[in-house]
Amino acid sequence: MAVLPDPAATRAVLIGTSRYAHLEQIPAVANNLSALAAALCAPHSWGLAPEHCTVIDDPATAVEVLDAVRTAAEEATDTLLVYFAGHGLVEPRRGELFLGLTGSIPHRSYTGLPYGTLRDVVLDGRANRQVMLLDCCFSGRVLGFMSAPGTEALIDQVEVDGTYLLASVPDTSFGLAPPGEPHTAFTGELLRLLRDGAPGGPELLDLDTVYAQVYTALRAKGRPLPQKRDRNTAGGLALARNVAWVPPGFGPPPSYDHEPEPTPALTPLPSPAVPPKPAWAPTPLPSPGPAPSPGGASPGLRRTVRYGLAGALAVALIAAGIPLMLSWMKESSTPKAGPASGYNAATKDTVNASTKRGGTLKFISTVDADSWDPQRSYSGFVWNFSRYYARQLVTYAPEPGKRGNELVPDLAENKAKVTDGGKTYTYHLRDGITWQDGTGITSRDVKYGIERVWATNVIVGGPQYPQQVLDPDHTYKGPYKDSSKDKLGLKAIETPDDKTIIFRLPKPNGDFERMLAMPAASPVKRVKDTKDRYQDNPFSSGPYKFKSYSPGKSLELERNSEWNQKSDPIRTALPDRITVQINDNEQANARALLSGEYDLDLGFTGLTGEGLIKARSASDYLARLDNPYTGVLLFAALPRSVEPLDNIDCRKAVMYAVDRQSIRTAAGGPQSGDIAPHMLPPTVTGSVSSYDPYKTLKRDGKSNTTKAKEELAACRKPDGFTITIPARNRPVDTNIVTALSESLKKVGISTRIDRLGDTDYIDAISSPATVKKKGYGLVVQRWMADFPTGQGFLQPLADSRFIPSTGNVNVAELDDPTVDDFFDAAIAEQDPSKAGSDYARINEKISDSAAYVPLLFQRSVIWRGSRLTNVHTGDAWGGGYDFASLGVSASDSKSSTK
Repeated sequence: MAVLPDPAATRAVLIGTSRYAHLEQIPAVANNLSALAAALCAPHSWGLAPEHCTVIDDPATAVEVLDAVRTAAEEATDTLLVYFAGHGLVEPRRGELFLGLTGSIPHRSYTGLPYGTLRDVVLDGRANRQVMLLDCCFSGRVLGFMSAPGTEALIDQVEVDGTYLLASVPDTSFGLAPPGEPHTAFTGELLRLLRDGAPGGPELLDLDTVYAQVYTALRAKGRPLPQKRDRNTAGGLALARNVAWVPPGFGPPPSYDHEPEPTPALTPLPSPAVPPKPAWAPTPLPSPGPAPSPGGASPGLRRTVRYGLAGALAVALIAAGIPLMLSWMKESSTPKAGPASGYNAATKDTVNASTKRGGTLKFISTVDADSWDPQRSYSGFVWNFSRYYARQLVTYAPEPGKRGNELVPDLAENKAKVTDGGKTYTYHLRDGITWQDGTGITSRDVKYGIERVWATNVIVGGPQYPQQVLDPDHTYKGPYKDSSKDKLGLKAIETPDDKTIIFRLPKPNGDFERMLAMPAASPVKRVKDTKDRYQDNPFSSGPYKFKSYSPGKSLELERNSEWNQKSDPIRTALPDRITVQINDNEQANARALLSGEYDLDLGFTGLTGEGLIKARSASDYLARLDNPYTGVLLFAALPRSVEPLDNIDCRKAVMYAVDRQSIRTAAGGPQSGDIAPHMLPPTVTGSVSSYDPYKTLKRDGKSNTTKAKEELAACRKPDGFTITIPARNRPVDTNIVTALSESLKKVGISTRIDRLGDTDYIDAISSPATVKKKGYGLVVQRWMADFPTGQGFLQPLADSRFIPSTGNVNVAELDDPTVDDFFDAAIAEQDPSKAGSDYARINEKISDSAAYVPLLFQRSVIWRGSRLTNVHTGDAWGGGYDFASLGVSASDSKSSTK
């Protein structure tokens, strides 16, 4: 029976030599290391902690490798995995294998790492199982030694209890590292299996299954065949979960519009006429805070998509093998309308419109909120969900897609009356707005709630826009340090009576109302403010109130009986009850969603792995999927502090060289996003769909190598140049950076990849000094706006006044006074269409500068349960469903008794 190792008691050492002083270079080996490390650390495989996976890149001495392996062998008590990729040297007399180091010399095996010594260190450890993966590539000079006498005896030496050896046997150096491919042949097939899984295979991919699948894939391509040796139960050790596994009887029987394409079953171990023999001796296998705002608002925390909302779905799906699954959802297909009215229907209109009240709306989530306190949250899904219990003066229209970006009155009777050249905003509150205790909501409650944003020592984590715009010098210290009797001492906000509130800005800002639509501008009743504990039970101004909350486990909302429907034109308040169940097991959540036990995912990630595999073959499931824009842009910055990218022609060479189609494939396929010709996503005012300055769309995202070479000649680098690319140790990021590197290589631009953990990556790219010191010439980023305007999206990326020494977002270090002036004019503009035109001009200036390479306007794939009514996505909510509009088709008597 296959078993996964205990990650706490397991260690891996990944060794690779890609650079040699005296042998042919193998650049694909560097890609192997980063991708395999990410795969072993991914939750769907071994789930190793990064510190338990040691990567040794381009070792110079045998001692360097052996010390690291010995340390891992002494720590591992369950499983030890050792992987090597690079050149192999064979001693001609005894047939002993030596692993190539950076200084290894042909015919001088003593300049390499003796395999026998490495084997002894591994077998001397404490682990119950030892796994060794050898992906050795021989250069043509030693090709004749591959079948040297004694190799078979060496293989037999590894046969001790609990060992497994899997070895790749190349015929030529090109056979092992195919030109144009990011990985060596053997490791590439191994990674593809871990990523895509084996349809029809077992739940766990044990080593014997891995061998059979990789063998068959290589044989089908006419490539060198791997060899294995194992002892006792080692072959039953699982290398990963099979992301393509579908449990027996999982979900209802599929129905089809047409005959589906057959899904290949798990391929058994082939039996060639002449069993392949190894040709050489293998081895035992086995957040920075917001920056100051000179002309507008803080760049904020939510917009740098690290591994959250935007990125959240893309990375989680790719890690679970979604590149395989996305290919089935063709835009041209027209699935049979299911109970939820069709694929992608909720991005265009409201699905299952209904006014029926009752039932329980059931969310499931892998994560809890960063905070349920409206002033402290910076997560998009919490901003969406918080409207159940927190209202604002204005909010976004309950309309599908881009129509949902329009501001409409909420607590206020109307949108603001703007006077004094855009510096004064006046609101009058509606009649009948109440707290959950039945008392009326007043203008002073709104002011007090906003004032909490100033208390940054207590109310931490949320956006700072009100403070940045109303009190840029931070003269007010917040209500907890306010010496006035009513704690309403902020002079920039006036409350002449219970119904009127006036905001006085020191300078005009046309996006101020969008800042007031954030949860940070929600009212708070002062006598109910429990400061940092407010997140455990916020006092409701909306249609629902907290009934129970168990952090990290569950949340339940019940109706607020004091809420008045007539005073709230936005929220339907159809369900009687709303529950959130928190479970970090993504696949269990997928099963629960497909079975109808839960209605939708709280964080918009919907289905992953096995769930989407099931959905691809059933038209009624497909009809419940939506593929909205997230508002996220995937792009690459070209820092001008790094030579030769201080030259605009060199930057343009990169711009033309990048193959965005290959980037999209690496990111997950067509459903991961649209090719981006410029820097403004379609969800942002000022984006012009026809604007294509580098003819990116005309070429369908493909490289323009001719133009790239012309620009290289113009910048006096006709033979290209070398740059370093930092990359996070995550599968999707590794895939994207690898695809970028392959694009640039075609025009002579060489790349070095610096692999970093999440925290190190963010710290490095947000420090201009570090970017310059490390020579980071191309930096991949994801970005989304806190509000869908050019100020919210472009200013932190392009305004030269947003280049702090730490926490920098303008990684390209774009420094154009004309652009800065355009921002000032656009921000002061009160007419959104005119401001949009200004932002379109800024977008053009950014394109002219070639400071950034836009890659993808990203999309997500999300699931709506069959019981949901009034379902539509909203651009204001990162493409997620508009929670405040949802209902359920029937009351759930069973759930109401839980």
